[in-house]
Amino acid sequence: MKTKNLLFLAGVLWLLQSCVDTENMKQKPIDIANMDLSVNPGDDFNLYANGGWKKNNPIPEDKSRYGAFDALADENEKQVKELVVQIANGTHEKGSVDEKIATFYNTGMDTAKIEELGLQPLEEDFAKIDALASVSDVQQMIQLFHKRYISAGFGIYGSADQKNSDMVISYLYQSGLGLPDRDYYLSDAERFVEIRTKYLTHLENSFKLMGENESIAKDYASRVMDMETRFAKASMDRLDKRDPHKTYNKRTFDELKNETKNFNWETYFNAIGIGNPGEVIVSQPDFIAEFDKMLVETSIDDWKIYFKWHLLNDASNYLSEDFVNESFDFYGKVLSGTPELRPRWKRVLNATNSSLSEAVGQVYVKKYFPPEAKERMLKLVENLHISLGERMKNLEWMGEDTKKNGLEKLAAISVKIGYPDKWKDYSELQVENDAYILNMYRASEFGFKEMIAKINKAVDKAEWHMPPQMVNAYYSPTMNEIVFPAAILQPPFFYKDGDDAVNYGAIGVVIGHETTHGFDDKGRYYDKDGNLNTWWTDEDAERFNARAEVLVNQFNSFVVLDSVYANGKYTLGENIADLGGVNIAYNAFKKTEQWKNQQEKIDGFTPDQRFFLAYSHVWASNIRDKEALRRAQDDVHSMGRHRVVGPLRNVPEFHAAFNIKPDQFMYLAKEERAEIW
Repeated sequence: MKTKNLLFLAGVLWLLQSCVDTENMKQKPIDIANMDLSVNPGDDFNLYANGGWKKNNPIPEDKSRYGAFDALADENEKQVKELVVQIANGTHEKGSVDEKIATFYNTGMDTAKIEELGLQPLEEDFAKIDALASVSDVQQMIQLFHKRYISAGFGIYGSADQKNSDMVISYLYQSGLGLPDRDYYLSDAERFVEIRTKYLTHLENSFKLMGENESIAKDYASRVMDMETRFAKASMDRLDKRDPHKTYNKRTFDELKNETKNFNWETYFNAIGIGNPGEVIVSQPDFIAEFDKMLVETSIDDWKIYFKWHLLNDASNYLSEDFVNESFDFYGKVLSGTPELRPRWKRVLNATNSSLSEAVGQVYVKKYFPPEAKERMLKLVENLHISLGERMKNLEWMGEDTKKNGLEKLAAISVKIGYPDKWKDYSELQVENDAYILNMYRASEFGFKEMIAKINKAVDKAEWHMPPQMVNAYYSPTMNEIVFPAAILQPPFFYKDGDDAVNYGAIGVVIGHETTHGFDDKGRYYDKDGNLNTWWTDEDAERFNARAEVLVNQFNSFVVLDSVYANGKYTLGENIADLGGVNIAYNAFKKTEQWKNQQEKIDGFTPDQRFFLAYSHVWASNIRDKEALRRAQDDVHSMGRHRVVGPLRNVPEFHAAFNIKPDQFMYLAKEERAEIW
């Protein structure tokens, strides 16, 4: 389903898959019950390592995929629920953070009031839309939508200037679609044609729920589709969007105004709170130019219809049940194949958690984050960085000058573990008892105002872009930092009392993965200070690209479903990070006492075997067909099963650990392997 808030994070490792018996995992990280020992590890290591888990863990009806990662995500959700519900049931001082959490959650859970209100909370906005009479009015509505993070034509955000990473600058980017990607509108492939047909039906149904008759609803749906298709045709494709050079197009304010004269940029920047923006990064100039044309070429009536749809589309999950169900029928069932809507408490908890993320996180870490976890993580990170440095020094394909620059960048990577030193101040956020959707709007406007206030100021190096209770991790190229929130430092990633093989194979690979993002096909363009700046010789860049192409071709051969193959180019950054993570973590593991005693088995497995099994268990998953197809189109990460077999086929130590034969699928000869980091 569509998400309310926008996150502009570089190199994020999206980790949420789904559920296993966490208590069992805490006791036994490598359990043969999760394996299928009837499968030869050389034929399909994913089934060998995870076949038992896949068989015993069918996808729940309210999920589109279900994997071992959600063992932690589901457990974490229960922990956060306990904290939030306890706060929600208490009595708090007016205006306090606890009172805001309680009010936010309780308005979301008050289904009787939500049903009674229906569309009433949006009536004022619909009235404003109906009153639009000029291009200037259209612009005012865009300004309002942007303050709430509602899709409307282009979008804006503030982030570090990629060529001056100490300063925050405005970025303009393509937006305005109700479907996930331009190909959903333009591709002639059967599945996209079918989705477009069902999207039109969804649009019609939505307009009917707004009170329009069938004939008008059909007409309105067609007009929205026409506008969005025009936006889609002007949109940059997903591969080009990954190229930081193609999306870095700096303009002075005068240049922006001269290139797009129909939109009043001075009015816009003043209205959203920036004033004179100075220089601006236009991520997709062709799109912004087309938007500028559409501003005057599209009728005011069509803009009204477009705004009504996007207002409702954004709000539907926070309105009465008929709107929630209609939204889920398309975004949940059609796009992802999920049979059932998630329980209300989970949806409301997610909204509360998102809107008051660090306020909830502050409570979370007090109860659930052990200091010793951070201490061990710091040591693991240090060991992983030493390991990558050693591997980099010994790379045969990289010249000395590039190595020197690479090692300097590695040494400059900063590390954040657990939670921020300074918590976000929510004193300006208003949370009221009037309506759930209105609290969502206030939270969005609070977040937008906070983001806008950073533009044209120095980057806050202490800021976190994920709350501590989020099961995730990321690398930021402009900050040149890796970040591990507290919630990830639990099984199946991190075992406080686990053996080194398991911890290096799981959280060690995650650390290596995030660090490698600084040197993947995109991250490698940024220098040690986080600036988009070439630090490679031309010869080394050419050799890197040739080796990366080997990995592209390997993943291009993987079947997602039927005739749909993986896109090795689109997922290249994550695949490089996975392979680099395995190699770097294994190299660090070799320095441990456990690795030096390969004959000392635990539960029947050698240290090397436990390392590779721990890595593979992290990706145990089942996925619905529609969700697999959606992710193949939209997700820069490969399928879970491909994240197991793809990297390991390139690792000779894995071949040796499980006696993989040259004639088996899991074996690649040296000349066929991708050897990068």
